[in-house]
Amino acid sequence: MTKRDYYEVLGVSKTASEDEIKKAFRKAAVKYHPDKEGGDEEKFKEVNEAYEVLKDKQKRQRYDQFGHAGVGGASGGGFGGNPFEGFGGFGAEGVDFDFGGGFGDIFSQFFGGGAGRQGGPRRGRDIETTVALTFEEAIFGVEKKISLTMDDECEHCKGEGVEPGYSLKTCDDCKGSGQQMRVMNSIFGQIQQAITCPTCNGRGKIPEKKCSVCHGKGTTRKNREITVKIPAGIDDGAAIRLRGHGEAVQDGERGDLYVQIRVKAHKKFTREGDIILSEEHVSMVDAALGTEIDVETVDGVVRMKVPAGTQSGTDFKLSGHGVPHLRNDARGPHIVGIIVDTPTKLSKKQRELLEQFNTFKKRGLFS
Repeated sequence: MTKRDYYEVLGVSKTASEDEIKKAFRKAAVKYHPDKEGGDEEKFKEVNEAYEVLKDKQKRQRYDQFGHAGVGGASGGGFGGNPFEGFGGFGAEGVDFDFGGGFGDIFSQFFGGGAGRQGGPRRGRDIETTVALTFEEAIFGVEKKISLTMDDECEHCKGEGVEPGYSLKTCDDCKGSGQQMRVMNSIFGQIQQAITCPTCNGRGKIPEKKCSVCHGKGTTRKNREITVKIPAGIDDGAAIRLRGHGEAVQDGERGDLYVQIRVKAHKKFTREGDIILSEEHVSMVDAALGTEIDVETVDGVVRMKVPAGTQSGTDFKLSGHGVPHLRNDARGPHIVGIIVDTPTKLSKKQRELLEQFNTFKKRGLFS
């Protein structure tokens, strides 16, 4: 089908200013919006397509010169334009107008974005807590018991909101539908909207007698103790999600519990990914002659050989003594950095021996 002239679609002249084009599009978008009574989806797409071209200086110039061919036909299938620049958002999946002065609320209610819009199943709130671990607990994993105060299912009525011995009856206001129809007068005429029934909160039923403990809510505030299994190798700043351990809600599923992990610093070890780092001191003589030292690791003391001639800053790797990988049984290494201590105070005999060593070195006896 032959496309209409874009200026004709918007009802403006070819010399129209940017503001005139914008105003014309706003007017047409409101008139033809498909969610409005009397709207026209095809015309709405057509005006959107026209605006997508004419709002852009370069596209408009090509259109003026070559017509529709100059802009590749400007597919009208999308709703990517923003005719309400400075007034709020406009997207493909939904409309979020905000004209100021109350227009945003009107569009929200009329076109499906208001509080009366019916969503999916109800869901309890997510909650968050923090657990502090020692360095070793983070390396090897641990179980932690945490105490939380949250909305939990009322034990007296088992979450139904009905006093035991009584039952639920059909809501008189919505006749069991869970919704009420409301007619509003607007600038577009009368618009009918379905809202959640405020009497039964969308359940369609109400208690013959409300629960004497939760007063019909179905939940009460409780202290709950939850055991959280912390996996080996978890790092500081990680979060564990426990599905269904958040707050309860009547006629819905529980929210989730998010456990934020904080790992306390260790006096000797530091961590880089799956590597544990530490330092060990050896004397100048031991470094020169070679020695064996006891190295503290998270697995206990490990005997490590320091070969003769080791320089300060040399790193040695103890395989399998680092951090466990979260997804398998492998472990990273423990890296030991050697610091060679140079004596600051020498006895007379020690000085003589070092001077003698230095003399031999200059003569090339140790080369």
